[in-house]
Amino acid sequence: MYFFLGILSTSETLYTFVILPRMLINLLSVARAISFICCATQMFFFLGFAITNCLLLGVMGYDRYAAICHPLHYPILMSWQMCGRLAAACGIGGFLASLTVVNLVFSLPFCSANQVNHYFCDISPVIRLACTSTDSHEFVIFICGVLVLVVPFSFICVSYFCILRTILKIPSAEGKQKAFSTCASHLTVVIIHYGCASYIYLRPTANYVSNKDRLVTVTYTIVTPLLNPMVYSLRNKDVQVAIRKVLGKKESPKLH
Repeated sequence: MYFFLGILSTSETLYTFVILPRMLINLLSVARAISFICCATQMFFFLGFAITNCLLLGVMGYDRYAAICHPLHYPILMSWQMCGRLAAACGIGGFLASLTVVNLVFSLPFCSANQVNHYFCDISPVIRLACTSTDSHEFVIFICGVLVLVVPFSFICVSYFCILRTILKIPSAEGKQKAFSTCASHLTVVIIHYGCASYIYLRPTANYVSNKDRLVTVTYTIVTPLLNPMVYSLRNKDVQVAIRKVLGKKESPKLH
């Protein structure tokens, strides 16, 4: 779990770093311009890390399934070699999908319109600037969105259905609470991340509403990465004890 959390946090840091510096520069400057190449590069790395995150959340769902439903086989099912292969597959798959989408978007002809109505080069604001029909391109992009959003989310739902069945069979209430607490953080992040991303990327470009969509995009590009460390870390007892020690609130020793 901590291995995948480390990969996820690294990926989220990088994909936020792709957006924030340019956004801050635009907020502080009058000339808010970005070159064609830089726009394509920003979209490539943003989508690459974002899709990698989606795939990693799916793999983390399988990790929780293996830990709760097959605890005795967990060291075999999730060996270090398997974890490394799954993480590498998420990264390679994420950037291959990103390359496909960016190639589709920037193969379109762009005429006089050159103002991206967004705070970074996202798919919908850029593709709306094309001066030709984009129906076929949007259909392929939609299929890519289904593959990287709906398929992993469906996999997570199946994993949690199996997890729920296993938890309900645990006789003690304490055991049920302990098993569920290991999944609550991951489930919270999944709902926020997939919910916002599905709202943005599984709709036709014609339905893009700049102000509302920008607000939703801020949620999963900036707010969610900020919340993830708190969601995952503050529920961990070891982290709670470490924070108490740092703040000088050490628990008094218990007498036996």
